[in-house]
Amino acid sequence: MSILYVVATPIGNLEDLSHRAVRILGESDAVACEDTRQTRKIYERYSIPRPSLLFSYHEHNEGSAGRRILSLLREGKSVALCSDAGYPGVSDPGYRIVSDAWEQGFQVCVIPGAGAVTAALLASGLPTSSFTFKGFAPKKSGQRRRFLAAEKEAPHTLVLFESPHRVAALLKDALGVLGDRLAAVCVELTKRFESTSRAHLSSLAAEFEGRAVRGEVTVVIAGNNPKFIRESE
Repeated sequence: MSILYVVATPIGNLEDLSHRAVRILGESDAVACEDTRQTRKIYERYSIPRPSLLFSYHEHNEGSAGRRILSLLREGKSVALCSDAGYPGVSDPGYRIVSDAWEQGFQVCVIPGAGAVTAALLASGLPTSSFTFKGFAPKKSGQRRRFLAAEKEAPHTLVLFESPHRVAALLKDALGVLGDRLAAVCVELTKRFESTSRAHLSSLAAEFEGRAVRGEVTVVIAGNNPKFIRESE
């Protein structure tokens, strides 16, 4: 049956793969993944029977690999789409093929699982009732400050991904643009050396200045609410 399965995979700890994901990865006719080497680790960890067709789908071949997926769906095949970690389409390729699959009349089924956005949001202790996820902030400070300024008046909790090499710069710019808000920096979520630092942006900017950070980073910043903003002395 022609179904595109969007499969969430662990963001670090392989124990977070769901039973349903294991079944779908074993039953699908083909699997399109960001890095076949990473996906093979999941197959080996859970002794999942490998599909007859396993191929890469990433930002550098999104067009051609997407056409291959659509061709398989037209043949009546089921295709599982996964990234190296978390959900395909969330700061990873996937949006385009899901959209194309719908437009061509194919069924799309999401297999839920781990995701850094919700994990960091919950770990931060900041409001979860309404939040904005904006992916990666721009690399250059001027663009990054304008990017943050667009959220200055919003009451929603803000969630961002960031490179470990730019965490300090992001926190410094966020402090300058948004004020001294309560925030959290989550590093290596679900992994062995997972850590979460929660404080106001001024304290976090000082903590991460000059600090060597390794691994995946998710930053959560409080929205525009006086309850979470410390006045400048």
